[in-house]
Amino acid sequence: MLIRKLFKFENAHIVRNCTSDRCKRSIHGHSYKVELLLKASKLDHGQMVYDFGLLKGVIKDIFDSFDHAICFWQNDDPEYIKACKTFSARWVSLPVSPSAEQFSRVFFFLAQQVLKSTVTQNGEGDVEVYSVIVHETDTGYAQSFMEDIENQQMGKLSLDQIVFSDQVQQEWADQEMYEKLKNGIKFQNPEVDLQVQI
Repeated sequence: MLIRKLFKFENAHIVRNCTSDRCKRSIHGHSYKVELLLKASKLDHGQMVYDFGLLKGVIKDIFDSFDHAICFWQNDDPEYIKACKTFSARWVSLPVSPSAEQFSRVFFFLAQQVLKSTVTQNGEGDVEVYSVIVHETDTGYAQSFMEDIENQQMGKLSLDQIVFSDQVQQEWADQEMYEKLKNGIKFQNPEVDLQVQI
């Protein structure tokens, strides 16, 4: 079974080496919509794949990190990167170009890492990320699946190479959240008192 949670954010970028001259030479922004699709072959005690309320925690904080931020590829021109950091308090450095395609891979990867690092406590089953769809415009989106995350030809993704500015980190509910994630420290979902015995 699949469930879908929608996230929204505003973001600016340049997509180097693309065909469109406007996109590769000028900073521009988009109103992004990110669809996170989770799958499981078993339902929890509440008869859900994964409680939507749980997606308002670490995953929401990480996805919200991209809102009103500028994203840049760490291989871009050092002067451009310096300008991004100088003139924007909110920025995200990525190991891949910030295209819609790579955003879908990055969000898939980040959500997957959070789920793997979360201790569930309500009988959840084999919950995992099925797919992520990133809508860059009303008419265009990119969708990634597990095989796209594992495909090294599309660029290697690692937690160490995704860097959030200090301002972004200060706005997290837990400012140590990303360090915990990188260091394998588990997140705990709340305990649940069952009202009806299964």
